[in-house]
Amino acid sequence: MPVATEPLGRRERNKQAKLARITAAASELFAEHGVDEVTTQQIADAADIGTGTLFLYAKTKGELLLLVQNTHYAAALERGRADAAEKSTALDAVVALLAHVVACNRVQIDNGRTYLREMVFGDPTEPHHAEALAIVGQTEDAAAELLTQHLGLANEDAATLARVMSAIMFLTLSSSEFLHSTVDQIIDAIRIQIAAILPH
Repeated sequence: MPVATEPLGRRERNKQAKLARITAAASELFAEHGVDEVTTQQIADAADIGTGTLFLYAKTKGELLLLVQNTHYAAALERGRADAAEKSTALDAVVALLAHVVACNRVQIDNGRTYLREMVFGDPTEPHHAEALAIVGQTEDAAAELLTQHLGLANEDAATLARVMSAIMFLTLSSSEFLHSTVDQIIDAIRIQIAAILPH
């Protein structure tokens, strides 16, 4: 007999509702204006809360961006997993996995670059930062599974190669060389680099 989950109390429901409003407000404002042009006061006003309450959920604008982008990144990863499952080669599968993450990062270029900077240099004890790193870990795990499936690599070798591929993707996304490149151009550049390191 399944165990019934207890319904959330009113306080917890209120917290989740505020978090949803904050996420939606920040997402909309960041997408429209870019993270640098938006103030925390604007986000608080759009979410219909006080700035003091806002800072209970995220202490800085960088953390707010992590909160927003983590949601998009997680959804992009799931789309990438689905596409990768339909590919017949390791290269095609890994590129399909990463392509949605690249597209997600480039929806608003400045926001995407700021997200990468926050993820790399932010406070790892901050929950939104930790969540971002966890999603990166999930992406690397998914890539490693594809390498094992298609190439028969040992788990440890596949995991190492997946971390290198992750580094390729993030360095390409953050490089000034690709600042004005299209999503397809960035994916092509990532594909060439990954092809060069795959075992033959």
